[in-house]
Amino acid sequence: MRLECYKIHDVAPEIVPGRSQREWMDAFPDRHPYRCLPLTMANSTGWEILCPMDIKIQWNGGPKKEDINFLTTGDPAAIASFADSHFMRGIVTFHTGHLFRTPPGWGVWATGAPNWPKDGIAPLTGLVETDWLPFPFTMNWAMTRPGEVIFRKGEPFCFVTLMEHKKLEQIEPERKSMKTNPELVKEYDAWVASRSDFNTRLATGEEKAMKERWQRHYMKGQKVTGDKAEDHQTKRRLKPVKDM
Repeated sequence: MRLECYKIHDVAPEIVPGRSQREWMDAFPDRHPYRCLPLTMANSTGWEILCPMDIKIQWNGGPKKEDINFLTTGDPAAIASFADSHFMRGIVTFHTGHLFRTPPGWGVWATGAPNWPKDGIAPLTGLVETDWLPFPFTMNWAMTRPGEVIFRKGEPFCFVTLMEHKKLEQIEPERKSMKTNPELVKEYDAWVASRSDFNTRLATGEEKAMKERWQRHYMKGQKVTGDKAEDHQTKRRLKPVKDM
């Protein structure tokens, strides 16, 4: 299966596999956010499109196109082909520089990099039918208040992942009482007891619990009973984009 990334011009923003690291996660003394496997897996389940320049966005809160101003430490003439205020009202539009094509039934989910918050601006997420689309989409962000925001060169301004989205309509969600699944109740109760016991021992400063610091069942892909998941992943290794 291929994700085709057609450069619209000879020069285009770089595309790289999503990185699991985040500065705010690194800032914790023991980097304990990295214990949350769902967090790091989400961070790396897609590709980042990187800013080709430092760009400062200033918005005075007004509804007009000219109420947003763009500045860069690089070539000011390059801004127009990368960022503008096409939709006005504090909406910032970035041009990815690519036209994406996917296999039939697959679309591109475009958003900001997961778990990469930016103060003063929020990503607008889009699902694009890239299996037929003959023109590019843009990545848009909404300023959340008047002020200024900076995107640094090499920082992701767009994050793309793939979704076989039409199959979602075949899914039939069912909500049930957990009592209808005795085996699941047994496993859940075992987890509750294990969790409660560990937290109690941790709170009282028990040496073994203090040394372990946290339970690793999900990280190991292992139930409290010791049974292991058949296809558990702890890292996502996406392929880099190849220039053809």
